Amino acid sequence: MPNNKEIKQILSILEDTYQGSASALKFDSVFQLMVAVILSAQTNDNQVNKITAELFHQYPDAAAFAQLTPEELEPLISSCGLYKNKAKNIVAASKIIQEQYGGEVPHTKEQLTALPGVGGKTANVILAVGFGIPALAVDTHVFRVANRLGLAHTRTPEQTEAALCALIPKEKWADAHHWLIWHGRKICAARHPDCESCPLQGLCEYRQQQSKTLPKAQ
Repeated sequence: MPNNKEIKQILSILEDTYQGSASALKFDSVFQLMVAVILSAQTNDNQVNKITAELFHQYPDAAAFAQLTPEELEPLISSCGLYKNKAKNIVAASKIIQEQYGGEVPHTKEQLTALPGVGGKTANVILAVGFGIPALAVDTHVFRVANRLGLAHTRTPEQTEAALCALIPKEKWADAHHWLIWHGRKICAARHPDCESCPLQGLCEYRQQQSKTLPKAQ
């Protein structure tokens, strides 16, 4: 585990490198953000944006989605993974939001995770990105990068979230989520991380372990 000084260095480098980074998903409201994040499970953000460009033009809010059946929504989102289950959840969540919350997405984690299709990660994204409430969502990129760097030594996203929240100042949770995601996308890929170009290689546990296993020059 990096010491306190090294953790501060890691966070400082991430902030300098990815300062101002934001969600790659395109949306015009918190409701649209919720739909986009639900669609993004096992689907890349570029594909989601292609789907939602037309989808949100036709159905811009909870009231419009609540009028749909899952069967009507399915062909509109069929190019993303798990589209049948996503269609069922999005329609059900839209009806609840329209009927119980007057068309406005609720802004507590308890209320959000009670909605169909909204788990802890999705709720944290909605809170942080949609409402500006401190939260740190852990997706596959955040989980991988945090554990490779040594900021966490965990087996589940929930454990990783707890570890990161204990290390990172609360006011930077939402930003740190984006730093770690973009680092995972641009450099720290799952299969072929570009360690040679990484500004964190001198502080990274994964890089240090890899260096120990490389054959030494004769």
